[in-house]
Amino acid sequence: MTSIIRTSLAGITLAGITSLGLIAAGPAPAGASTSTTLGNVPGCVAVWRTTGWVRQTGHARNDCGSRIRMRIDWAFGPDGSCRTVDPGRTLTSRVPKAPRRFNGAVYC
Repeated sequence: MTSIIRTSLAGITLAGITSLGLIAAGPAPAGASTSTTLGNVPGCVAVWRTTGWVRQTGHARNDCGSRIRMRIDWAFGPDGSCRTVDPGRTLTSRVPKAPRRFNGAVYC
């Protein structure tokens, strides 16, 4: 009987430690961003999204050597406006957090 209780307590302790580790890691901060290539723009365009409590913002920075005409693409609603972006400049589009999904930047 004692070994069953010890095994159960060991399992509970391990589960508790694991859950604490998950809580400590937690989700990314609200202003966190990840730069990736999303959409159909070239790889020299850095594309990322930042989120707040209510809104999210899509970003596309032109790191290419020439101007690019692009827009931020969102699912479940209208996209950002189509703009010509000079090298070194960033295009942004802000929408409500739900139900919208960030798809990246696309040519227009």
